[in-house]
Amino acid sequence: MAKDKPTYVCSECGGNSPRWLGQCPHCKAWNTLVEQASEPNATSKNRFASLAGTQAVQALADIEASDVERTPTGLEELDRVLGGGMVEGGVVLIGGDPGIGKSTLLLQALDALQRAGQNTLYVTGEESGAQVALRSRRLGIDGSRVQVLAEIQLEKILATLAAHPGGRPLQVVVIDSIQTVYSDALTSAPGSVAQVRECAAHLTRAAKASGVAMVLVGHVTKEGALAGPRVLEHMVDTVLYFEGDTHSSYRLVRAIKNRFGAVNEIGVFAMTERGLKGVSNPSAIFLSQHREPVPGSCVLVTLEGTRPMLVEIQALVDNGGPSPRRLSVGLERDRLALLLAVLHRHAGVACMDQDVFVNAVGGVRISEPAADLAVMLAVASSLRNKPLPRGFIAFGEVGLAGEVRPAPRGQERLREAAKLGFSVALVPRANLPKKAGRELEGLTLHPVERIDEALDIVRGLP
Repeated sequence: MAKDKPTYVCSECGGNSPRWLGQCPHCKAWNTLVEQASEPNATSKNRFASLAGTQAVQALADIEASDVERTPTGLEELDRVLGGGMVEGGVVLIGGDPGIGKSTLLLQALDALQRAGQNTLYVTGEESGAQVALRSRRLGIDGSRVQVLAEIQLEKILATLAAHPGGRPLQVVVIDSIQTVYSDALTSAPGSVAQVRECAAHLTRAAKASGVAMVLVGHVTKEGALAGPRVLEHMVDTVLYFEGDTHSSYRLVRAIKNRFGAVNEIGVFAMTERGLKGVSNPSAIFLSQHREPVPGSCVLVTLEGTRPMLVEIQALVDNGGPSPRRLSVGLERDRLALLLAVLHRHAGVACMDQDVFVNAVGGVRISEPAADLAVMLAVASSLRNKPLPRGFIAFGEVGLAGEVRPAPRGQERLREAAKLGFSVALVPRANLPKKAGRELEGLTLHPVERIDEALDIVRGLP
């Protein structure tokens, strides 16, 4: 009998190769091919029963389509990230570091859904039913009727979904986690590329065919990306990342992909003894409380999805050595080097012999260019050791020619700043409200067109 030859599977794209190569021939990623035992025969993969019949071809105009109905989870911040709640037949993939709070959040959401009349199921492959029950007691979830299944075999999980536990069809199912699920049709170990890909595909088809809203919990690699093949993120409808420092009590849930809502939307939670609680005013987390204005601090109004948030940008400029350092936390380092060059060329503020450190307070990551103006004002303030006025905010993109470009949804940013009591705003001229002039709900607006003009205005403020 001939010995089965091993195959090599790419951990990024799931592509196969008959021999090991340094670079995947399919996605061109380096050092991603992992040895995997070959399957005994190809027909064993077809042992799964078809979950949906053959669909007839229809013209697009003849297909009846209506707005998707959403079921609120009972957690307002999670609903915000999902776009309003769970969608029938939708599949959500949520990943995060170990111990960040994924299982806690989903158990709280399932309990709230069950109390609202939904038939829910929590499938755990990493804990026993007793461990899940003990965790629910610690969270203060008493008398919960959430159904728990401790199982990792795919065929048994699918049979349970079809058996309608609780006497009626399931509506929301959590699989914790997809890396622990395996199928008997494959000989590879649980967590391998083939197992994760095939199990996720069958669970996704089951959700689409039955209308069950399904949440898959995924592990992350040491680089912070979701473990498993990249195709896993393409299969699902929504991808959420659970972020946060384990030494801090605050957690962020960020939507990276959402077919039913806005991407880059975030939800903010605080970890308490009774589980995760939503933070209704996240701007308070990212703003430091200074008794008096300090040099090098500027408040920015940034957008996270559809939510405007106030974040403090801090800069420290100090005497550098032969090789001055440029370090940024929460902001792009290359963007910082670009802004320092514009500041020197078009505003006469030279930092070429200085160490420049920039930080976004609270651990938030800012990727939008609307932070440019606030970063440059914070750097200039630190260099001259002169603080910006109390109640001052700024936002706007700065181009290489020194021009200040408008930021999207400027009116919402200004209203958020006015609501939180800020009184002075430096904004791009294109973001100036046409009807309000230079006043907006107690907020004095200073429109600018160039970075040198912005610095001149700041110098003249009391």
